[in-house]
Amino acid sequence: MKTIKNIVILVYIASIFAACSNNEDPIVINEEEVITTVRATLIPQNGGATIILESKDLDGDGPNEPVITVSGALDKNKTFAATLEILNETESPADNVTLEILEEAVDHQFFFSFTNNIATATYTDQDSNGNPVGVKFNVLTGSAGAGTFTIILRHEPNKSATGVITGDITNAGGATDLQVTFDITVI
Repeated sequence: MKTIKNIVILVYIASIFAACSNNEDPIVINEEEVITTVRATLIPQNGGATIILESKDLDGDGPNEPVITVSGALDKNKTFAATLEILNETESPADNVTLEILEEAVDHQFFFSFTNNIATATYTDQDSNGNPVGVKFNVLTGSAGAGTFTIILRHEPNKSATGVITGDITNAGGATDLQVTFDITVI
């Protein structure tokens, strides 16, 4: 009786190994990239000072808050050509995560919001389906004032949902990969 029980156990274990050793490709999980640094470079059209907005959080979810810097005030009623750079600076040299975002552009979109109507943003790049990505965009400032500028990166947003193509995050869905807010002044 003990021998039959052992044979049944061996057959069961063998069936588990047989099921796990099929010839299908293994499941590849796209690991989430580590993002330590978000840098927005705003170049004013028709002259003026370039503005750099940067959030750096080298300890990730650690105890230290991100270091957020803004290199200066934005001129009022001006258009800025803006570019985002997303980095993982836990590696040396730093890994440019922006390149992966662009490789998977159909699965990513940045969203931009300003408080106090100090500025607006419009997309100047697109994925292979003609939908916005947001690594490149324009910022148009309004009247002088102060407020915040928030950048959100969504993974797998519904780019065909109402308003998403114009930058409205309300119906986007997806998962937030990053969110950072900068205090800005328009003079």
